[in-house]
Amino acid sequence: MSYGEAKKKYAKIGVDTEKAIRDLKKIPISMHCWQGDDVNGFERGEAASGGIQTTGNYPGKARNFAELTQDLEFALGLIPGTSRVNVHAIYSVPKAGRKVERDMVGPQDFEAWIKWAKKVGVKLDFNSSCFSHPMAADGMTLAHPDKKVRDFWIRHTAQCLKIAEYIGKAQKSPCSLNLWMPDGLKDEPSDRLGPRLRMADSLDKALATKYDRKWCVPTLESKLFGIGLESYTVSSHEFAMGYALSRGILALLDMGHFHISENVADKISSFLMFFGKVAFHISRPVRWDSDHVIRQNDDLRNAAQEIVRMGPENFLIALDYFDASINRIAAWVLGMRNMQKELLKAMLTPQKALKAMQDRGAFTAQLVCQEEYKNYPFEAVWEEYCRREGVPANESWLAAVEKYEKDVLLKRA
Repeated sequence: MSYGEAKKKYAKIGVDTEKAIRDLKKIPISMHCWQGDDVNGFERGEAASGGIQTTGNYPGKARNFAELTQDLEFALGLIPGTSRVNVHAIYSVPKAGRKVERDMVGPQDFEAWIKWAKKVGVKLDFNSSCFSHPMAADGMTLAHPDKKVRDFWIRHTAQCLKIAEYIGKAQKSPCSLNLWMPDGLKDEPSDRLGPRLRMADSLDKALATKYDRKWCVPTLESKLFGIGLESYTVSSHEFAMGYALSRGILALLDMGHFHISENVADKISSFLMFFGKVAFHISRPVRWDSDHVIRQNDDLRNAAQEIVRMGPENFLIALDYFDASINRIAAWVLGMRNMQKELLKAMLTPQKALKAMQDRGAFTAQLVCQEEYKNYPFEAVWEEYCRREGVPANESWLAAVEKYEKDVLLKRA
């Protein structure tokens, strides 16, 4: 079906495809830099640790700033719409000869990222990195019983607030700062409250750092469990939500950080009610928080529908997965495009008409229409969107990635 025919068909159910295309282009999605190098970072070049594990050994991963940004640029060239890039603290780029410890990394160590982002035309987001470090070796950071360890990670978190503020000011766009700590225990704890009290106290001390909320937007991420920390997680969903609400920051939902039978999309409206905005990491768990590349499945579809219903302007959307078993650039491109596809599908759904059916109790009509609308010619609208954005609409983009793999990635030995 042509775009013109699809446009007419959608118009009959009250959907303006031109508006959907315009609105989709405006939604920024933050692409995570750590897919490009298996969360190694530039600090030590070691495999991720501390509740994190990347599986696979596909050739060609980025080994430094030049290679990672080269790969990011190539990927961004195959992705339509508005992209941001999400950076972790372990990706600092100190000036030559400057050695910097994790708790002292500062704004100056991300000047290279800011300069690159301006050149490419993207905005940056940021994350603290409370893992893959000797001071996090036993799975505890801000909740550690040793004050020396806690103080180290308090300094790191405080520095990250300064870095995010600096980035936000430099790019004239608020920089979201994600705070995630792996803190937990492998087996049943004898004290659940103590570590949470220490975590809250440490966060309070870090957040006492002066920063401008116009440019830095702190978010606190929860998790169900981590590898080696299966029995108890300090920053659980309840802790993160309660702490964030009481301190006036945002709690962050990660689709992979809940029991696999939970519908994370169902939590979105409640978060929006109480926080005003929703920080959202898009991932895909398979039996556990395994950070698979997102697919166009029911979980992603439900999340996208809620985002569109609640208003995309109320969301901070970022991808968060790392798969080293496949081409890393393909994983970026596929995930970003899948997110956009599901958002477009949601925009092409007559949400007001379906809501009216629910409100008047027309549940048979609602069910029938919900299912029938899934088969409307979304693909024709997506193809038109990609044509206008100057990127391939179908799987033909893979040929470009395969050529890049042959010409660039496989030469990294």
